[in-house]
Amino acid sequence: MKILSAAQIKACDEHTINTIPILSIDLMERAANRATDWLINRYPKDTLFVVLCGSGNNGGDGLAITRLLHRQGYAVKAFVLPMGSELSRDCASNLNRLQRIAPAIVEDLQPDTYITDIAPHIFIIDALLGTGLNRTADGWIGKFIRKINELPNEVISIDIPSGLPADSLPSSNDAVIEAAHTLTFQLHKRSFLHPEGGKLCGDIHILDIGLDEKFIRSVVSHYHTISKEDVLEYYRPRKPFTHKGTYGTAMLIGGSHGMMGAIALATKAASRAGAGKVYTMCPEVGYTIMQTLAPEAMCITKGQNHINNIAGWEQATAIGIGCGIGTEDNTIAAFCSFIEAAKEPLVIDADALNIIARHPELLNKIPAGSILTPHPKEFERLFGPSKDSMQRVELARMQAMRYNLNIVLKDRYTAVISHEGECRYNLSGNAGLATAGSGDVLTGIITGLLAQGYTPTASAIMGVYLHGKAGEYASQQYSMESMVAGDIIDNLGKAFRSLTSA
Repeated sequence: MKILSAAQIKACDEHTINTIPILSIDLMERAANRATDWLINRYPKDTLFVVLCGSGNNGGDGLAITRLLHRQGYAVKAFVLPMGSELSRDCASNLNRLQRIAPAIVEDLQPDTYITDIAPHIFIIDALLGTGLNRTADGWIGKFIRKINELPNEVISIDIPSGLPADSLPSSNDAVIEAAHTLTFQLHKRSFLHPEGGKLCGDIHILDIGLDEKFIRSVVSHYHTISKEDVLEYYRPRKPFTHKGTYGTAMLIGGSHGMMGAIALATKAASRAGAGKVYTMCPEVGYTIMQTLAPEAMCITKGQNHINNIAGWEQATAIGIGCGIGTEDNTIAAFCSFIEAAKEPLVIDADALNIIARHPELLNKIPAGSILTPHPKEFERLFGPSKDSMQRVELARMQAMRYNLNIVLKDRYTAVISHEGECRYNLSGNAGLATAGSGDVLTGIITGLLAQGYTPTASAIMGVYLHGKAGEYASQQYSMESMVAGDIIDNLGKAFRSLTSA
């Protein structure tokens, strides 16, 4: 699914209005109906609502929702906050409609006044500021938002939490509504998919309001979300007349004294991801561990406590390197020689990334199409600091194109950035994936897919989606608090089955 900018969303609204055709007030009514349906399906009739409305179209949504909730028998009251400008045309129309039907349930709030005496059981619907916001919420409105955030009431934002920009991220001292739920229309806003903005949205619910799909397909965007439908475009189910050689040979290179768990997890994940054969290259100290934990894999040893030589890897279809490998001098030397010799795309993670950060000249020697899988700190060591997580993604796009690489930038919504600069945010997964070894599992999954002949970009996209989906199944079984990295591997089968059942 594409992610459009605020300007593109506005253009999509206008195109829909002109093409269907539909009046703008009727499109607003459609959006209000979708939001109201969500509310009445979630909250019983005795729920009390306060709706905070601005003077723009977001406020118009709120006034329409107030009228529709009232019609359904809910106790609801709207407050209209003057924003220093006249009401938008559709906002004014919805105010007139509400005043004609139930004048007692709408009230103008005077400037420099606040609502501080709302009983905790009343739900607040935020329709103050929409995607048209082009500056921070300051003055009275900023103070008003901060007062709302101090209340214990649950807040439901319409389209976007007030004060949150759609295309950039707020600073820590900006006034932004802290919502428990955000009911947004048709598409994600990009700011929802970054920690600084996403934590203010609560649970995000996408409501389809019938914007013109042809327009959405035609508009250019470098940002998308990853869904099951996207993964199914790449996925190739197994055919009956095949054998293990059909599905390639994955090799995982890593491990060191005290760090054998990382490479063991990556190895097991590559096997579960469908690689026909899997090899592990590790130091001798890990031989018994690997033969015990991953008997399906063949084990090659190099060095005693640390890998000191990387040889015999040419038989592999795909190689993942770095999990638990360490940064001993002889390991660094072996890695540098390996990078010089490698020609096919690699999956590079963990200490292999840290070695590259120490020796940035290696960036020019990494095989084209390789997949780097850094977490934010590893990325910073590689390419320098960023102002915020969105700027970090932009830096990753630039570096991916510069070095002809794919970058899997791990986060709550992991961003898969192709060598062409296309950015895809993964929506699967949850906070249960925030556990030691989770990244090693991801490296193994991507390597296993790459071994089977998927392109590097497809391997990265499928890998992060399946990793997240397996994490969802694992958390259902163990809870997000109790699941560990091995549980992700154990649930990869369910993640694959969720594709085949489609």
